[in-house]
Amino acid sequence: MVKINKLATPFLKWVGGKRQLIPSIVGVLPKNIKEYNYFEPFIGGGAILFHLQPKNAVINDSNEELINVYQVIKNNLDELIIDLKRHKNEAEYFYQIRSIDRTEKFKKLTSIQRASRIIYLNKTCFNGLYRVNNAGEFNAPFGRYKNPNIVNEPTLKAVNKYLNLNNIVMHSGDYSELLKQADEKSFIYLDPPYHPISENSNFTGYVQGGWDMWDQVRLRETCDLLNSKGIKFLLSNSSATFIKDQYKDYHISVVQANRMINSNGAARGEVDELLIRNYE
Repeated sequence: MVKINKLATPFLKWVGGKRQLIPSIVGVLPKNIKEYNYFEPFIGGGAILFHLQPKNAVINDSNEELINVYQVIKNNLDELIIDLKRHKNEAEYFYQIRSIDRTEKFKKLTSIQRASRIIYLNKTCFNGLYRVNNAGEFNAPFGRYKNPNIVNEPTLKAVNKYLNLNNIVMHSGDYSELLKQADEKSFIYLDPPYHPISENSNFTGYVQGGWDMWDQVRLRETCDLLNSKGIKFLLSNSSATFIKDQYKDYHISVVQANRMINSNGAARGEVDELLIRNYE
């Protein structure tokens, strides 16, 4: 039995993170999940990956900056920690670092500096969430935390160890290209940008351009293709009627999650979400 390193946990706070849903998700996973090659095309913060810690996994995200952080933690951890320690928890400094992606200077940053910047902004911005505008520029304001944990060495070292001791392949691109590698020995966990419950949901997510209903339809068509090939998948999404209709031919479970990204504070709190799968 492979021992799970409990210190290997998400190192970033990510929109729609799955930490709180781990019991619900684990409850509907195949009993022999460890026997599959694990695919996660929308890796985000990686809560499910780090909980399961499969020996063989292929992870992907369309956000190149996010995948760069994973790669730097794996390959350049010591240099990353040194760079993280130079950051300051000050508003003026925060906005200087935040504004770099609006200038030519951004292209001159090393992969280590880019990863350090993302972690720093994530730990010190308001609500601690990676968020970009439609131009792909980081736009969350300064969080004014007294003592943010910018350099979480135990977690970074544990993630580094997990990524290096196992066969974890990383990609940044369209999920459909990644899934061409999957076969009947693969298990796919899909955690795409959620379809909005209401027309008032205007959160700009972690990918420039965002997702619309046609992206959701394309993903459902991809799931149909996986199903036709006998490949098991589990998908998370909002409880929107549109999503229920799209996946009406599959097993749907309703679970509750606490979500904090709503401009209306009264609308934050426990919401229904869906877990959709093509197996018993």
